[in-house]
Amino acid sequence: MSEQIEKVKCLIIGSGPAGFTAAIYAARANMKPLLYQGIQPGGQLTTTTEVDNFPGYPEGVNGTEMMMQLENQAKRFDTDVRSGMVTKVDFSGSVHKAWVDNDKEIHADTIIISTGASARYLGLESEQHYLKNGGGVSACAVCDGFFYRNQEVIIVGAGDSACEEAAYLANICTKVTMLIRKDHFKASKIMEERVLGIENIDVRFNSELAEVLGDGNVVTGARIINNQTKETEEIAVTGVFIAIGHTPNTEIFKPYLDLDETGYIINTPGTSKTSVEGVFVGGDAADHVYRQAVTAAGTGCMAALDAERYLAAKGLH
Repeated sequence: MSEQIEKVKCLIIGSGPAGFTAAIYAARANMKPLLYQGIQPGGQLTTTTEVDNFPGYPEGVNGTEMMMQLENQAKRFDTDVRSGMVTKVDFSGSVHKAWVDNDKEIHADTIIISTGASARYLGLESEQHYLKNGGGVSACAVCDGFFYRNQEVIIVGAGDSACEEAAYLANICTKVTMLIRKDHFKASKIMEERVLGIENIDVRFNSELAEVLGDGNVVTGARIINNQTKETEEIAVTGVFIAIGHTPNTEIFKPYLDLDETGYIINTPGTSKTSVEGVFVGGDAADHVYRQAVTAAGTGCMAALDAERYLAAKGLH
C-alpha cells in the first residue's frame, strides 16, 4: 500500500458522460473533484463512431471526439482528471476509502460512481473486427438503428431487451432476422407475442450467428447455423445487433452497496443516493432501462448536486 493518503472532497470513479458531467457540476461548485478514468477512458461511447442523438450536435459527432470535448470541459473548471483504475473501495467506516491500481489510497468526503456497464458480445473474431471498425456491429439499436433505415439487419438475443430492440428496428428497417439460440424466447409472454405479430421480423429458433461477413470495412452479410441440424445459411444484411445483455461494472462495490440481482447499483428513486451515505451513482452502473448518453449525463448532474448538498449539510462545503 502507498505511504501517503490523498484526501479529497469529491472522488469520481469513471469517465463516461455521467462521470464528466458530474465533474463539470462538482468543479463549478468548488468541490475540486478528482476523476479517475478507469479501464476505458471515455466509456462505451468511444466504441461508437457516430453519435446522432445527443442534443446540441445537429450534424452528429464522433463518439471519441464527444468524450474528449466533455473531458476538456471538465478540465476547464479544474477537474483533476487522471489515468488509473479504482481497484478497491472500503465504505465500512465514516471515511470513504478507495485504492487506485491496488496502490494509491484516497480518502473522499463524497464518491460519485460512474463506472457504467459493458455490453456482452458473442466473442466472434469477425464480430469484434466490425465492432471496432464501426462498420456494422452494434449493441444498441436505439443508438445506431437509424443508420440502417430501409435496410436488412440481424439481431441476436431472446430476452425482453432483445424483443424491444427488434420491434424498434422493425419500424425503420425493411427486415429484421432475430436469432434465438434455444427453441423458445426468454422474454415475457407479452413481448414474445408482440415480436411474433410484427410482419417484417423473421424469428429463427435454434439459430446462432456463426460469422459476420463483410469486405473488411463494412458488414455485407452473416453466416447462421442451426444448432440442431448443423445446417448453415448465409444471408445479406448490413447491420448486426447483439442484444444478449449488459454487465454493470460494479463488482468492487458489492460488499458495501445494495445491488440488484444482476449487479446494478440500487439508488433511492428520484435521487442518485446509494445505500451508503455520501456515495452517489450516475449513469449505466444504476440504469438497466435507458442506457443512453443523455440520460447518463443527466444522472451525472444529479449525483454532483446530491454530493454538494450532502457536503453542505455536513458542514464540509
